[in-house]
Amino acid sequence: TCAIQSGGAKCWGYNSVRQGGVGTTTDILTPTDVTGLTSGIANISTGGFHTCAVTTGGAAKCWGSNDRGQLGVGNTAVQTGIVAVSGLSSGVASISAGFQTTCAVMTSGAVKCWGANSGGMLGDGSSVLSSSTPVSVAAPGNSVQSVAVGSGYACAVGTDGALLCWGGNVGGRFGSSTQASSST
Repeated sequence: TCAIQSGGAKCWGYNSVRQGGVGTTTDILTPTDVTGLTSGIANISTGGFHTCAVTTGGAAKCWGSNDRGQLGVGNTAVQTGIVAVSGLSSGVASISAGFQTTCAVMTSGAVKCWGANSGGMLGDGSSVLSSSTPVSVAAPGNSVQSVAVGSGYACAVGTDGALLCWGGNVGGRFGSSTQASSST
């Protein structure tokens, strides 16, 4: 679990792959400052085994598990600390970490996703298994105000209030009266 307190990131709980951001793999029993992110944090989101934050300057930073490229650093290698997401050093408005995928809303209203692409949840129309760098989501265009990433799918709310979803539509997650998945 993570939260922002006085502008800084604090995390606690299960920490087996450093998703707590404190430099160890020991579980964190009380809210603890994330190493190097004690101020200037605007948004934070925890995923399956990784965590990402947006700085007040609009940069995306992630830490924890990287087995499907969900940290966005251009590879799937183990990372031992907080890393900057490739190509997102500014212009990020908010971020959402899912199970093995992460998506960010840009200040332009565009959405970028990286990590696992099961069911097409990167939203770029590709059939690649994963992307370790951010790719542009096709469907929302440049009119998104928020995004939420689940396990195998993502949904965004447009500036016009429209709900847009992509990825796996198991059980009708999209609310679209079908169970058809969509990669865009």
